[in-house]
Amino acid sequence: MNTPFPPGSSPAVPPAEELALIDRELIQLDARRHYLLSRRNWLIGVLTHPGPASAGAARPAAGPAGPAGPGAAPARGAQNVLLTLGAVLLAVAALAFTLVSWGSLGIAGRSAVLALVTGAALAAPVALLRRGLRSTAESVAAVGLLLTVLDAYALHAAGQSGVDGTAYAAGASAVLAALWAGYGSALPRLRLPLLAAVLVAQLPLPLAAAAAGARPLGAGWAVLVTAALDAALAVAVARRSVRVTAWVTASVAGALALLTASVLSLTDPGSVGPALLLAAGAALGVAVAWREARASAAALVGALAAVAAVGALVPAGHAARGDMWPVVVHLVAALPLLAAVRASALPAQVRRGLLWAGAGVAAAAALTTVPTVGLVLSARVGVLGEVWASTTPSGGVHGAGAAVPVALLLVAGAGWGAARELPRREPAVVAVVAGWAGLFTAPVLLGLPVAAVLGAQTLVTAAAGALALRASGRAVACAGAVCAAAGALNVSLGALDGRVATFAVFGLLGAGAALGAAYGPARPPVRAGGAVLAVGYGAAVAVAAAAVAGLAPAWLGVAALAAPATVVALAPRLGAVRVPAECAAASAGAPAVVLAAGDPPVLALVLALGGVLCAGAALRVDRRRLGWAAMALFVAATWVRLGASGVAVPEAYALPVSVPALAVGFLSRRKDPAVSSWTAYGPGLAATLLPSLVAAWGDAHWPRPLLLGLAALALTLAGAHRRLAAPLLLGGVTLAAVALHELAPYVVQVAGALPRWLPPALAGLLLLMVGATYEKRLRDARRLRGALGRLR
Repeated sequence: MNTPFPPGSSPAVPPAEELALIDRELIQLDARRHYLLSRRNWLIGVLTHPGPASAGAARPAAGPAGPAGPGAAPARGAQNVLLTLGAVLLAVAALAFTLVSWGSLGIAGRSAVLALVTGAALAAPVALLRRGLRSTAESVAAVGLLLTVLDAYALHAAGQSGVDGTAYAAGASAVLAALWAGYGSALPRLRLPLLAAVLVAQLPLPLAAAAAGARPLGAGWAVLVTAALDAALAVAVARRSVRVTAWVTASVAGALALLTASVLSLTDPGSVGPALLLAAGAALGVAVAWREARASAAALVGALAAVAAVGALVPAGHAARGDMWPVVVHLVAALPLLAAVRASALPAQVRRGLLWAGAGVAAAAALTTVPTVGLVLSARVGVLGEVWASTTPSGGVHGAGAAVPVALLLVAGAGWGAARELPRREPAVVAVVAGWAGLFTAPVLLGLPVAAVLGAQTLVTAAAGALALRASGRAVACAGAVCAAAGALNVSLGALDGRVATFAVFGLLGAGAALGAAYGPARPPVRAGGAVLAVGYGAAVAVAAAAVAGLAPAWLGVAALAAPATVVALAPRLGAVRVPAECAAASAGAPAVVLAAGDPPVLALVLALGGVLCAGAALRVDRRRLGWAAMALFVAATWVRLGASGVAVPEAYALPVSVPALAVGFLSRRKDPAVSSWTAYGPGLAATLLPSLVAAWGDAHWPRPLLLGLAALALTLAGAHRRLAAPLLLGGVTLAAVALHELAPYVVQVAGALPRWLPPALAGLLLLMVGATYEKRLRDARRLRGALGRLR
């Protein structure tokens, strides 16, 4: 290999050739280095795993990939397939021999065959491991383990046929588990024997219980003891594969035992046996979590089992009655689990598991109360069927008793305590909602009188609102606000059952909402909600007062506008809650219209008053756009009044729209002369001209076409004089249409008197004249377009 020229020398070759030479040398060096590294890796593999290949000749230099190249993986895959297939075939052959040919041999022959084949199969992996054939050793060991099972079966069939099959299987599985464990310990490089020993060790105790005729409870104990032994094995051994297998079997066995105990506690409530089994499972779960740092799930399951053990002691009478006291018992048993947050002596994984278990039980208990709470709240809707009937609404929920509110208050207390220890917001929100639900439904579920129920629920609603105003956390404030709003709506429905209750509840809640809206330190959303409720209750109180005064239902809509009028008057002083108050005032107009809809004159009055309120609000600079709403309401009021009076003239409906629109257009053009006449005057003129034109074409009399024609002529002349496109064109089109309407009968008469060939002839002559003067007509059209474009 040539050496490149040293730096600083003056080679005889040009620089380009020298550069090419250096590149070739570098490529050769890289290839040589890659080959040597591959060869080195192969030699290390031979020395690490000696075998027949190490005694032979050195591997030919076939390439840089070496023996560990891409072909090694397919070779290993093929080897595993062949070994597995061989093991399966040997197992099938052994099974066939045991089942078919066993009876043709004597006692000595049977013993000799069993001893020979089993001993050979179990001894062969020793020699195979010495030669580095680990996969082959695993396959042969699997055959040997299967032969031991067949040996046990053959022994029972030959000499132990009188022994009970289940009992014999229990003993045989125990012996096989011990033998396989010893065999795997003697050959630690094999993985299968120890794993098989762990799996077969799951059978002795359950089979022994079955052989002894144990009941499901006894079988559950056998499975739980097996799970405990698996957990002890998983903790004791260091081999990862055995640990994983033992943890899996312990989890499955423990889950099966707890499931059995849970089913027994449901089928036989109050029985001590299932409770003890659940308690033992709880102790096992917590012990495992105490020992293993990543076993929070074991502590969780153990804590749930402990709660279920306490609940299993509830007598059968409560479960038969279907009340909620068993839920309370489970909840009380779970509350100490939440105190694990403060127990610093417990390992972290145990604390997490106990905390999650307590939270889960509390959440489940809260969910079980949802149907009852929903029934209590929805029962109030029946009051709307007959307002002020002074009848107590029946919700059918008194049978639930005090269990539901007690459960909810316990959940609230637990959530509030957890919120003080944890940085998360969810427990505090749960505490607020559960506490409100428990206190709000308690008077109804306890069967208190209606007045006491409404008074208590009003106080609970006020307390929720106060919490929303004073809470430091946003989540708690929002939860309190939502609870206050829901409680206000529900207690308001209940108050509609009587007149005194209506005024008392509506007045108190409205005053409280107004105070909340005026409370400056509160959060803006909470204050906005208070303003909306205050306006709503104000409108409701006004309507109720009008109803008590004996006004007709339609006039109640006029009374409903009292609250919007108050908002318009106080708007400059409402500050931050002005916008939500104005939105609530605008929303109060909808029920006012609905109440007055049955009486058109009163409806017109309501619309007109609404227009007055919008016009009054539009006097402020930041509410100028409400002028359009005022104009729309005035127009609607006019139309309703005209319809109620039996007026059918379209101009009476159109002029109230056109006159304000033209006035607005005139003012806008005075303010900005660049505004187009179509924008300023087009909508107002079209609002009157088009309906009048349609009416004129169907009118057989002469006054309307004459007046419309004169008005159109005046508009055309005014547009031409002021150079305004909208009056000129709209007036001209209207004038032409009126003229055509007036001349139409005469045209029809003349057309009927003319020969039939004359119209086509005249049309052809017109086309010839236009074609002959096409260029001139085109110039005239361009001049007309330019003239119209210069109009404003």
